[in-house]
Formats: sequence, C-alpha cells, structure tokens
Amino acid sequence: VQLQASGGGLVQPGGSLRLSCQVSGFTLDYYAVAWFRQAPGKEREFVAAMRWSDRNTYYADSVKGRFTISRGDAKSTVFLQMNRLRPEDTAVYYCAADRLTIKSTIVQDGYNYWGQGTLVTVSS
Repeated sequence: VQLQASGGGLVQPGGSLRLSCQVSGFTLDYYAVAWFRQAPGKEREFVAAMRWSDRNTYYADSVKGRFTISRGDAKSTVFLQMNRLRPEDTAVYYCAADRLTIKSTIVQDGYNYWGQGTLVTVSS
C-alpha cells in the first residue's frame, strides 16, 4: 500500500494550490481517503475526507467553503483544491487512507496508511 502526495509549494495569501494523492496497492471501494495537516509546533489535524463508495465528503470547519476534496477520473487519485489560502493554512499536508465508512471515524486521526507529507507555505 502506497500513498504519494504532491503539489505543495509557496503561495501568497489569497492564492490557490491543488494537492494530489496517488494511492496504489489496493482498491478503494470500502475505504475513506483523507487529508490531514500539521503546522510547526502543533498537532496533526483533520482537513478533509471522502468516503470512496458514495463520494460523501467531510471538512474541518476551518477550511469549509475554501477547500474541496475530489476524486480524479483516473482510479485511486484524490485531489485537495485549496482556494483563498491563509497564512494559518501553512503546514505539511498528508494524505491517508483506511477501510473506514462511519463518519465519526473518517474525520478522526485513526488512519493506518499514510503518504509522505507535502509542504504548503502561505506567505507574502
């Protein structure tokens, strides 16, 4: 099982970035795929997730209305479109996957499969 995250970089406040997560090694039919982030000196926190089977999406309040999680046309690819970025969005972003179907578990930090992080820096 491998998750490969990419797309991070430096962006000015108000700008946009799109992160990608390529998942390989298993099929996602009964899985959820999520994005988490960890800012310097802070704990890792939930950002967004998608339940693969029905495409239900979940968002942290801090990103709701600005970030969108979606599936790619190609199998096993998940995107995180981040708009109206703020300096407080600066963090290392991680994608994660696990066989989770219940919302209460999908939005918590209990995933077993993780990709390497990709750094997002929002600064002028």
